[in-house]
Amino acid sequence: MKTFELSKELIDNISDLILNKNNKEIKKIVKTLHYADLAELINELKFDESLYLLKLIDSDKTSDVLTELDDDLRERVLKEFSEKEIAGEIKELDSDDAVDILSELSEEKKEKVISLIKDENITENIRELLNYDEDTAGGLMAKELISVNENWSVLKCLREIRKQAKDITRVHSIYVLNKKEELIGRLSLKDLIMSPSKKKIKQIYIPKVDYVNVNDSAEDVAKLMRKYDLEAIPVINDDRQLLGRITIDDIVDFIKDEAEEDYLLAAGVSNDVEADDSIFELSKARLPWLILGLFGGLGSVFILESFEEIMASESLRALFFYTPLIAAMAGNVGVQSSAIVVQGLANDLIKGSVLKRLVKEVSLTILNGIILSFLIIGFGQIVNQPIEMSLTISVSMIFVIIVAALIGTAVPIILDKLDIDPAIATGPFITTGNDVIGILLFFYTAKIILGF
Repeated sequence: MKTFELSKELIDNISDLILNKNNKEIKKIVKTLHYADLAELINELKFDESLYLLKLIDSDKTSDVLTELDDDLRERVLKEFSEKEIAGEIKELDSDDAVDILSELSEEKKEKVISLIKDENITENIRELLNYDEDTAGGLMAKELISVNENWSVLKCLREIRKQAKDITRVHSIYVLNKKEELIGRLSLKDLIMSPSKKKIKQIYIPKVDYVNVNDSAEDVAKLMRKYDLEAIPVINDDRQLLGRITIDDIVDFIKDEAEEDYLLAAGVSNDVEADDSIFELSKARLPWLILGLFGGLGSVFILESFEEIMASESLRALFFYTPLIAAMAGNVGVQSSAIVVQGLANDLIKGSVLKRLVKEVSLTILNGIILSFLIIGFGQIVNQPIEMSLTISVSMIFVIIVAALIGTAVPIILDKLDIDPAIATGPFITTGNDVIGILLFFYTAKIILGF
């Protein structure tokens, strides 16, 4: 299958067809596009063109396209759609996608949309899912699934599966329940097809089944599905009753969103902004981190002032010129250490003793520090710097980067234990802290060695 590539020619062609209201030709082109590719196209059109195209195409395709649109565009589109139009799209979607769209509406509009959906089964599922936090298994799950009873015969099971499958886009698994509606296993399609029609499901089902509780965090669900390479996983309540299922596409979307949030945090930007947001919103997201950096810089100024006597000494003045180097090394080592730990925490690889992790990081830093120190001494020889000055700078730098590594390792672990996103530790938070601490430690170490 050839990968779809959005071209300027296609965008311009669709724009011209919309301008001329050539609906027949537009529908002909749209019919050949996958809904994800169509969403990509609509994202690039002018807003009035996007709206025109969305209202022109068939409802079943519009509903899928809506789920793939950029968040900002979808929000604008939904404001232009009537409650009746939204209800028409909602009923075409799986329950989890329907809830995602409804969550973007005001409470008043949301209730009006739900009241216009005549299918009680759909509205019941939607109302149930709206009660769950979006970062839990309940917030990710869909109600559409196939379940069978252990006491059914193979023949009855096949008939019931046909009925249930009519409303399901894709069948990932067949879940087996007992008479109490409790999840007890799963059913292999191959075993079902190969078994005699009168055989009971209890005789052929597979008791081992992975599942999650409806209140489990979305992060835990993602880890479980990644670990066992699951395409779908059932969701149960505390009584082990089957409530829904989560599919891999939902988890991929969650992981993508989490990665974007962590990237923004690491860059020193709040995770609730988009590139298209207003200048005020973007400033509000960035300013706190810039203020943190400002205070860190001011702290460095006060530290340097407290050692201003060094500037009066011609033999020690060179120490001042190394402060940018020391600050940079402290920041870089701290960010490297924290990035490795944050990645390990995200992938559930940081286990066992924290002390063992710190010892390993210190050992690595000492090795790197020794190599860097030899480079500094070599540089000192090239520029005819006194050997005692080069040695002082080298030893000081080793201490500085050891402390930076300890901070970079410990802070994200502590934040994680406090249920604070450890990704924050890879950004200005830890860089600024290490810069200030690094300069302070550098001068005090040099003072002890050189005795000034």
